Amino acid sequence: MAAPTVFYKRSTFVTHLPQGALYSPSHYWLLSEGEGVWRVGFTKFATRMLGELVDHQFEKQAGEALESGEIVGSVEGFKAISDLYSPLGGTFLGGNPGLAQDPEIIGRDPYGEGWLFRAQGEPDPRCGGVESYRALLDATIDRMLEKEGAAE
Repeated sequence: MAAPTVFYKRSTFVTHLPQGALYSPSHYWLLSEGEGVWRVGFTKFATRMLGELVDHQFEKQAGEALESGEIVGSVEGFKAISDLYSPLGGTFLGGNPGLAQDPEIIGRDPYGEGWLFRAQGEPDPRCGGVESYRALLDATIDRMLEKEGAAE
């Protein structure tokens, strides 16, 4: 059974946000697996901004310490390479092994099979629940629409 979600729509962007997840200001989600272990991935908004992803790599090895905001790896799209940051501090437990065969799953199923990595520790205090993330999306999309309007 899939986790309950909250429907979100603003302008042309539509998604279903997992209710039990935490969300970072840099558009990562964190879902507790229990005992301080978190699964981390990009939100659908992040994958839309990054475009089609063709490769990834992790600089961290399983068991290494990590700090919130630290670079743990990178993803490569057709247009650019983007760093992957950790939205929590603790211990890196490893990347999603499924990404080696199919990095595009990050964009196709960002809240499911397209998760990025697992870590044990404490989420950054700036991470919040679904309602705070909805407010962040509203503000971000409104700024983008204002810029589009100013450019016309």
